[in-house]
Amino acid sequence: MPIVTSRLTIAAAAAAAALALVAAVPAARGERIKELADVEGVRGNPLVGYGLVVGLAGTGDDASSAAVRRPLAALMKKLGVTVSEAELKAKNVAAVVITAELPPFARPGAELDIVVSSTGSAKSLAGGTLVATPLRGADLEVYAVAQGSLVVGGFAAGGASGSSVAKNHVTVGRVPGGATVEQPAPGALPQDEIVLILREADFTTATRIADAIDAALGGAHARVDDPGAVHVAVPADDRARVATLIARIEALEVEPDAPARIVIDERTGTIAVGAAVRLGPAAIAHGGLTVDVAESRAVSQPGPLADGETRDVAVSELGAAEAEGELVYVAGAPTVAELAAALDALGARPRDLVAIFLALREVGALRAELVTQ
Repeated sequence: MPIVTSRLTIAAAAAAAALALVAAVPAARGERIKELADVEGVRGNPLVGYGLVVGLAGTGDDASSAAVRRPLAALMKKLGVTVSEAELKAKNVAAVVITAELPPFARPGAELDIVVSSTGSAKSLAGGTLVATPLRGADLEVYAVAQGSLVVGGFAAGGASGSSVAKNHVTVGRVPGGATVEQPAPGALPQDEIVLILREADFTTATRIADAIDAALGGAHARVDDPGAVHVAVPADDRARVATLIARIEALEVEPDAPARIVIDERTGTIAVGAAVRLGPAAIAHGGLTVDVAESRAVSQPGPLADGETRDVAVSELGAAEAEGELVYVAGAPTVAELAAALDALGARPRDLVAIFLALREVGALRAELVTQ
């Protein structure tokens, strides 16, 4: 005798299995404050420079480009060679922009990774060498000097007939450790007060950070003025070792608060459900409409005595089918695992869940923010 299992029984079993799996997982630990907030004033600084890449195998900028000939003539003049711009034909040279980030408290002699990007008509930077180029900050001060052989993760080749083949992006290269710091990075450690800037502003998370700091320091040292920052008064005994105090604070663990949010990408059908999303009791029925379109080609010939031409015409066949929707009652889902099991009982595809989530929010059964991309 065949055994018939109802859809609700399968859904209940799936929800029970998911709940058991969640219960078997140990309680999640909090996040370090280091991953939740940054110390005000302790940040990197962007550096930029304009220079030349030489040694290219005919894949450089257009030989008539003034953006290459002018700085190349100036470079040669500094090296003791006087050549006019009109005499230069530099297809093996490319004008580039160099970017890097100066870490906080970087000292002279430290090495930085740099990114070199073509600014002209160069076809490839593979095999090129960056000539010594000063890197300036937003204050136009020179903080580093860059030079070195480029690493380009790809290739490009072409034939005389105009055909070409390329892999990856060959007009951008990197030079690991290609820049040397020449002067210290601007910035200083705070002395009387440490300000922690939250990467995601939230009242609850900020309050939990302040409570954790007070518990670790043994007093009321932290305060929350707004959801974006936590102010920590430096104790008198720690003012001579602020760096050590910051390290202690960054190592403290706090459980951040997350909003009830569902992110929907309709282009790819991707749906991400946050851990705080809850589903109230609701009855759901969902049916899908499927439309099939088949295209084929056919030959249309005129009659024997007709004055016409044989033509190739397109023939379209259309068909539509609507799936039957089944009403499923959901008693509520207090966890993400149970929410997934309850919606899976509908047999809905990821794209169908977009309409289901919108309908559940309208009736008040879904307590979450929907973000569409």
